[in-house]
Amino acid sequence: MVAAMERTVPQPGAGEGELLARARKLTPLFAKRAVVHDRDGTVAFENFQDLFDAGLLSLTVPVTLGGHGAGARTTSRILGTVAQADASTALILAMHYIQHFAMARSTEYPPRLARKLARESVEAGALINALRVEPALGSPSRGGLPETVARRTETGWRLTGHKIYSTGAPILKWYSVWSRTDEDESRVGMFLVPAGLPGTRIVETWDHLGLRASGSHDVIFEDVVIPLDYEIALREPESWRVQDPTQALVHGVFVGAIYDGIARAARDWIVDFLKTRTPSSLGAPLATLPRAQEILGGIEAKLQVNARLIDSAARDFDEGIVPASAESNIIKLTVTNNAVAAVEDALSLSSNHGLSRSNPLERHYRDVLCGRVHTPQDDATRIAAGRLALGL
Repeated sequence: MVAAMERTVPQPGAGEGELLARARKLTPLFAKRAVVHDRDGTVAFENFQDLFDAGLLSLTVPVTLGGHGAGARTTSRILGTVAQADASTALILAMHYIQHFAMARSTEYPPRLARKLARESVEAGALINALRVEPALGSPSRGGLPETVARRTETGWRLTGHKIYSTGAPILKWYSVWSRTDEDESRVGMFLVPAGLPGTRIVETWDHLGLRASGSHDVIFEDVVIPLDYEIALREPESWRVQDPTQALVHGVFVGAIYDGIARAARDWIVDFLKTRTPSSLGAPLATLPRAQEILGGIEAKLQVNARLIDSAARDFDEGIVPASAESNIIKLTVTNNAVAAVEDALSLSSNHGLSRSNPLERHYRDVLCGRVHTPQDDATRIAAGRLALGL
């Protein structure tokens, strides 16, 4: 992702306060750039250079491998901070963090590959994401075998398939590709693919309402050759039907923190608007109106609930208490819906101003709506919770 250069390498193992200070130092610039990248639908490469220089791309890489070894609580706070400035950057960052967070705790990830990816993240800012969604399959969280196929040969695996919604595609150094083998009894797992190999191409299909700068394009693999030892957790399809609790937790908390961060940016904007907007008919700032105070109080209530949910779930995980997948999914559902409602409340106080593209609230609204369709979707979470309550 980032070209090799002379730089002062931040020391590994920094504390939460130092890491948050580094992130907060970057956010004013990220917020300014977000306007341009949102309009153009382009990935903010320069943001990731800044994150690399600040040592934040290796946040969830273990300290023993040169990273900071951050837990769920610190990671969620960093993501929420970045999301307040640029949600698209935060989403790409979250997917990268999740991969390193999971591989550091996995018994199935080949240690050699984990060390290689960690080293490249620390030394060169190499980004990674999992590519799972397909045109026919949709989200793997709803079940089904991937159509992407890995064929074993004497020289390596040959991978063919089509992935969609591949967040960060233009800036990624590595793809972790969800695939099945062509064996008589197919196995399913991930295959590590370096970006840019012959037969790999990005099709720029991402033209979305929100998170426009996330680069979530299609990636197509046409007989791409990768080494035989680049397979990860290949096993029978049935074993993938049960959601991994750690993966559910980090998706629930990290993704939730992004949408909560968007809502907090919207809250900050509407507070400033209410304090400074003084209609001639009122002769005083809008902040003096009881209706404005009440609605703003409702926004604060939603954000307080979010803060408690995210912080307590992350803290529990860091202390070795891993919630059931259904609970983590409910946290994501609650946090994202609170975030959407909070931004909608802010819009109700802003009149036409909030929907003007000259104001960031319009972008925050488009971005936060993506929380409703971000895996796991609300209907799947509610059905799973209902079936669990019914003992089905």
